[in-house]
Amino acid sequence: MKKKIVKKCFSAAVIALSLIVAFVACGTKADTEGSSDKGETQYKYGKIDIPGKDGALCAAPIYIAYEQGFFAEEGFDVTLISADTETRKIGLNNGTIPIVNGDFQFFPSIEEGVKVKVVDGLHNGCIKFIVPKDSPINNARDLKGKKIAVDEIGGTPHQVASVWLEKAGISAKQEDNEVTFVPYTDGNLEIESVKNGDVDVAALWDPLGSIAEQTGDFKVIFDLSTDPTFAGKYCCFLYASEKVLNEDPEKVAALLRAYNKAQNWIAENPKEAVDIIADKKYAAIEDKVLAEALVKSYAYPSAENHASGNTHIYEDVLYFVQELQSIGYLKTKDAAAFADQIYFDVKSAVSSN
Repeated sequence: MKKKIVKKCFSAAVIALSLIVAFVACGTKADTEGSSDKGETQYKYGKIDIPGKDGALCAAPIYIAYEQGFFAEEGFDVTLISADTETRKIGLNNGTIPIVNGDFQFFPSIEEGVKVKVVDGLHNGCIKFIVPKDSPINNARDLKGKKIAVDEIGGTPHQVASVWLEKAGISAKQEDNEVTFVPYTDGNLEIESVKNGDVDVAALWDPLGSIAEQTGDFKVIFDLSTDPTFAGKYCCFLYASEKVLNEDPEKVAALLRAYNKAQNWIAENPKEAVDIIADKKYAAIEDKVLAEALVKSYAYPSAENHASGNTHIYEDVLYFVQELQSIGYLKTKDAAAFADQIYFDVKSAVSSN
């Protein structure tokens, strides 16, 4: 009898152990397939944070690289975070944020000591200036003595407007009183201020300018993607932490491969990209047809562009360094030397190692 009891207990233990193993195996599979927190052991580069919750339509490559698994393919367990400009600068300096997307607004910050490098181009223009439909303002020359709404002083719409004005012979410097820049915390407030006559022009990130134009109450007097000063050039670049570049350039190269895959995917599938961005609520999109047209206008580089080296990154960096230098936003005396300082060719650096 005692032997039978021992035998039964042993059999029960074996069954229980089998069930535990099966449960753990199923749990592991579920975690792998359904969770974004899959454990660093499955990723060559482990967990990283990337700012990717600002709602900008033009940041599509970040959303698509995340949703289509391109970050994961290149060895990263990515968490998309919200981060303002100062948080990005701090993260880049200490290496906790390896890469961000940003405009030439970052150039003065680099001059002031932020340890980042331009490592790639992201897309072309995504800013528009609007005025009421019946406004007599049609070009930069008409803006003398006028008020311009921007998201922040020193921000990209402010810098773009400054370059545009200076090329038309109008001083953008506040002390000269030829134009007045008025900062607003929200683009919708800019639109309301133009409508109410508190300001004359609103400098807006997409898609707000295009949406306002479609109402029939406003007209666009400046489009970053088509204006001769900016057309065909990157307005948004990818910036990598200098600390991460020095410690592990291959890590940055892998990140760039993920971004490049996303850029190519968007170039080939703009409608599907907009569907994903809208459905996942990365950006507020009410008109998908308009959003698709905007995404196409950003001219995300294709795999063919990258393979051929036809990405003109350094050339655009140098161009905007010269433009910002000419209006006093950069103190550097040697534009070419500064462009050489802030641009880093990751692919060449990795291939030479």
